[in-house]
Amino acid sequence: MNEDHQDQARQAGPPSCYRHPGVPAPVSCTRCDRPICPDCMISASVGFQCPECVRSGSGTGHAPTANQPRTVAGGVLAAGDPHLVTKLLIGINLALFLVQQVVGDRFTGDFLLVGQWPGPGVPGAQGVAEGEWYRLVTSMFLHQGYAHIGFNMLSLWWIGGPLEAALGRARYLALYFVSGVAGGALTYLVAAPDQASLGASGAIFGLFGAMAVLMRRMKYDMRPVIGLLVVNLIFTFAWAGIAWQAHVGGLVAGVLLGIGMVHAPAERRSLVQWGSCALVLAVSVALVLIRTAQLT
Repeated sequence: MNEDHQDQARQAGPPSCYRHPGVPAPVSCTRCDRPICPDCMISASVGFQCPECVRSGSGTGHAPTANQPRTVAGGVLAAGDPHLVTKLLIGINLALFLVQQVVGDRFTGDFLLVGQWPGPGVPGAQGVAEGEWYRLVTSMFLHQGYAHIGFNMLSLWWIGGPLEAALGRARYLALYFVSGVAGGALTYLVAAPDQASLGASGAIFGLFGAMAVLMRRMKYDMRPVIGLLVVNLIFTFAWAGIAWQAHVGGLVAGVLLGIGMVHAPAERRSLVQWGSCALVLAVSVALVLIRTAQLT
């Protein structure tokens, strides 16, 4: 009888996560032995633990903050919503899009990414070449229309939430901003000086790249994320008016940062992870300086 039950369990596949019913749970918490999905897996000294056991410190005999388990990337598990930063980023993007609709082109024109406009030597010229480096960051939170922001925010929710839980808030936020700046830097370097660019796509493509690295590291089925990435790349090069430079720059930065985040040796984890961020950011700054020298 027991063997029959075991056969049925094997045929039914992995159990569902106790925190997310219906989501396959490939492993069990090493403390409470309940099945957990990848979003709930927190790397510990041995195996993985669920967020509830980590927060409560159950079974350790120590305070919850003592010897606190970390994420796959070494980030300390934050209390509360594991997708808090992703929700805040989506909220900021939506709020600024509303400002764009109310204020109009005057607001968008002051903060989008443009190399130089109306041109060299023209009084009142504006752009990154004129010293407005802030555009590399502010342009990441502006969008062209409803379809643009809708698609980007859906992608941010699908990819960003699980990635935030896996990396931890600080590393996830660094990945987002550095990838976005790298995408803007490549756009500034390659595109025409008066070509405007805006959107969170560079940062989101960085998340795609890091997610692919993470899934390979965890030995998950990579076909879903690769398929989604391929579809996005097809749209990038087939649809007129899309700044492919931001997508490619963000993707390359995300892959490099992802490697640094999830493959860093434990004894030098912080040095490698934050050093990777600093290196990619330094390269981005170098690209901006090169282009600025060409235009001025």
